[in-house]
Amino acid sequence: MMPLNLAETGQEQIIKKVGGTPEVRQHLENLGFHVGGSVTVVNTLNGNVIVKVKESRIALNGEMARKIMI
Repeated sequence: MMPLNLAETGQEQIIKKVGGTPEVRQHLENLGFHVGGSVTVVNTLNGNVIVKVKESRIALNGEMARKIMI
């Protein structure tokens, strides 16, 4: 397992764990980050990532991206 911010660009990954406080986990789940779901890193810039989840593109700062394990 590794955090989402270390994922290779363009490769689809499976989410294995969503960490953080209950509020943070709920927020990430509301955005579509569910265990067993797929996520693809579209671009990275200074530790921040743009990811594709389902049919949406979402920008996450490095701190939030580190809470999602793939």
